[in-house]
Amino acid sequence: MGGASIQSQPLKRGQILSVAIPASIVSDTPHLREKTFKVGLIGRALAIFRVDEAIIYPDILGADQSRDINFVVTILSYMETPQYLRKRLFGIMPELRYAGILPPLRTPHHPLQSRKRDLKVGEFRDGVVVSRNRQGILVDVGVEEPVQVLGARIPEGTRITVKIVEVGDKPIAALASPGEIPIYWGYRVRASKSPIGKMIGEGSFDMVIATSRRGEPFMKVKDKILERWKASRRILVAFGSPTQGLQEIVEQEGLRLDDVADFIVNTVPRQATETVRTEEALYATLAILNLMTEDF
Repeated sequence: MGGASIQSQPLKRGQILSVAIPASIVSDTPHLREKTFKVGLIGRALAIFRVDEAIIYPDILGADQSRDINFVVTILSYMETPQYLRKRLFGIMPELRYAGILPPLRTPHHPLQSRKRDLKVGEFRDGVVVSRNRQGILVDVGVEEPVQVLGARIPEGTRITVKIVEVGDKPIAALASPGEIPIYWGYRVRASKSPIGKMIGEGSFDMVIATSRRGEPFMKVKDKILERWKASRRILVAFGSPTQGLQEIVEQEGLRLDDVADFIVNTVPRQATETVRTEEALYATLAILNLMTEDF
């Protein structure tokens, strides 16, 4: 745990929290450097507020947004990957030309310790399978040499999470399942082929919160949201694009926002700017929800 006790680490949420982000989040930013910086802000928000999943959805029906979707997914995935695994998992990609300006996440699964002597029994580490031997597999976990995972048979190049079970000159680890990790362990990134209305319909969300300038002031509905939050297992918070609100986005599918969302809320009441950018709405909304649900 990087020398810190579990009690001092950010615990994972009791619910699975997903956010839906439109592909055109970067469409109004012409230069790759600025696009990268903007997605970097989004990645930081996801990590700060312990989001479990980011879903990037197409928000302009009939348009090919695959390039924008791929870019956002690549940058967010790169940010979430521990630094010591990035070369193995990404290599050289045009989308990562300005990756050097991305801010570090410094989440629990991005340890700074890079020596075998710093490993601790019970510590979790993300790693990549680098080879197989008679005993199992060897996994790069960011120290001088790969650690042994006994009895495992997993293809080379696979990213896995392990738990250190023996330390010393030849550390040994065991495969770890996400359920046994008690602390926040980063976010997943998923590209949706379906527009948001269809995506929500296909999902198994217990509660969907849509953000909108035309939504109800958050404080008016906070008690209802909190009550529903406590009873939910999977929650989605959806955001609109720089040029279209969620109402306009779902109207392209012949839907009303009321049809797909349980709550439509305004988390930036009386805004003084003409528009609130998606990344700004992300920080404002997740900060409020984090405060309101910190005990759940």
